[in-house]
Amino acid sequence: MRIGLLTDGGYPYATGESRLWCDRLVRGLPSHEFDLFALSRSADQEQQGWVRLPDRVERVRTAPMWTHEEDARRSGRSRGLTGRLATGLGRSYGRRDRRRFTAHVTALVGAVCVGTETGPDSGGADAEAAAGRFTDGLYGLADLARERGGLHEALRSETTVRIVESACRAPGTGRTVHAATVPDYLDFVAELERALRPLSVDWYDEDGLGAVDLCHAASGGASALPGLLAKRFFGVPLLVTEHGVPLRAHYLAAPEAPRGAPVRALLANFHGLLASEVYRQAALITPGNTHVRRWQERFGADRSKLRTVYPGMEAERFGAVGEGDDGGGPGTLVWIGRIEPAKDLVALLHAFAEVHRSEPDARLRIFGAPVQGSEGDTYLAQCRALAAQLFPDEAADAHAVGDNPVTFEEIGGPEVPDLAEAYAAGGVVVLSSVVEGFPISLVEAMFCGRATVSTDVGAVVEVVGGTGLVVPPRNPRALADACVALLRDPERRARLGAAARARALELFTVEQNLEAYRGIYLDLAGHAPARWGTPSDPRDPGGPPRPFAMPPEAHVLGALPPEPVAAGVSRVPSWAMGAESVCAGVHGAGDRDV
Repeated sequence: MRIGLLTDGGYPYATGESRLWCDRLVRGLPSHEFDLFALSRSADQEQQGWVRLPDRVERVRTAPMWTHEEDARRSGRSRGLTGRLATGLGRSYGRRDRRRFTAHVTALVGAVCVGTETGPDSGGADAEAAAGRFTDGLYGLADLARERGGLHEALRSETTVRIVESACRAPGTGRTVHAATVPDYLDFVAELERALRPLSVDWYDEDGLGAVDLCHAASGGASALPGLLAKRFFGVPLLVTEHGVPLRAHYLAAPEAPRGAPVRALLANFHGLLASEVYRQAALITPGNTHVRRWQERFGADRSKLRTVYPGMEAERFGAVGEGDDGGGPGTLVWIGRIEPAKDLVALLHAFAEVHRSEPDARLRIFGAPVQGSEGDTYLAQCRALAAQLFPDEAADAHAVGDNPVTFEEIGGPEVPDLAEAYAAGGVVVLSSVVEGFPISLVEAMFCGRATVSTDVGAVVEVVGGTGLVVPPRNPRALADACVALLRDPERRARLGAAARARALELFTVEQNLEAYRGIYLDLAGHAPARWGTPSDPRDPGGPPRPFAMPPEAHVLGALPPEPVAAGVSRVPSWAMGAESVCAGVHGAGDRDV
């Protein structure tokens, strides 16, 4: 099969999300060919280049989702759009196309404005009508971009701003959207144009997405948009994988965020309506855990299309620690991760103060580096100051050097050269987060055979099962009690660690992930429609789509017509193309009695 792998700000670039998972997928399925369709997020990302690609990657097509102007002012706000608005659509479209553009944008923006009041859980006729107008507008703009181009300039025109203003002031919109001002209109128009840039890429032809057998979007949102259009234009089935919940960020955007409340409400609903359409059109959806699955169901994903596939992680690098007899520092707690407010190290330090009072010899080793930016550095400094305040350097007597039971360390030094050694340094691994998706550090600790204490956030309970202790988030007392219980019971630590390693090896390895997608690809190919539709003549292009319910070798018999198939007609998988030449060679050999 030829798989069209759709990524947004990740693979094959050297930086970004999901690049490791995508690389393992491509390298681990040698029986398939891959075409990469990648959206880049910044000039810096493109300058850092690609990772080394395996030979089975046939083609790579990229498209920037940024402009040089945006990249230069990345830290600024989009409200600088005011001075760059086109006064109209005259330079882009003729009169007929201007009417088409206006109608499609009016439908899409009107659905977004009304949808801020209906919401994903409301259901009913209003929500269905809003979803219908949204998809009409979205696909209408896609058709216009494919036929005429110029969508980028048109969406940044004064016409679009006036449509947004009219929709926000229309009857039926909520109080938040109704209160929008001109800067809010400009901000939303800029974000809308940015979100719809995938409609204008040059991938929608017979040599691009029309040539693949299956589109696999590595995330929802922008990377799934080309998959939606590939299904619309060429009938290519769409598989959507989501390891996180980017949609959640739009709904939980902090009130102190740079954008105003009306813009946050409009963007949240736009992405909610887009997610609902992606889930409706997808042939199969593979959430990375149950936490993601619940969000997908909330936005309309059909349960029959959902199949949880855990991200695959390399277990070999932790094998020496997990299979060894060393249980780590018996009185040492280890925390590993990115140092940022969501990890709630403040609560961990307060919890360790309680642990230290109960177990004076206990130590806490924090391994990690701050996230990039001033916020990460500030938070690290805050945590160091709190640790110094809670645990002033202690000395056994007047002649000894003082020591602090809490240390902040980075992996890669002489004492801790790699990640596995960091997990090996402690007897108990702690996760104190208040926000978490799929807890990678927790799985790594399980591979190392370590007992864990975690907060009940994200997919933690699903990952741990019964092999670790789970406490409520933002509860230092509960966190401290669980840590003390394990520090005082080495036999329980050993039992939980062994059970955790067995569970991780069963559920979270690269091998199980690859095996799952190997089966999914074949299953989707087996249910994809064949190119021709009538049972009596499968080569009749005028018939309806016929389910592909036969093995691939059934396509060998019969000649393929030379003319391309029109849009909307079912397709033959690319690995069946050219079968007529094979068939002719076989028959020729038979005629010569070979």
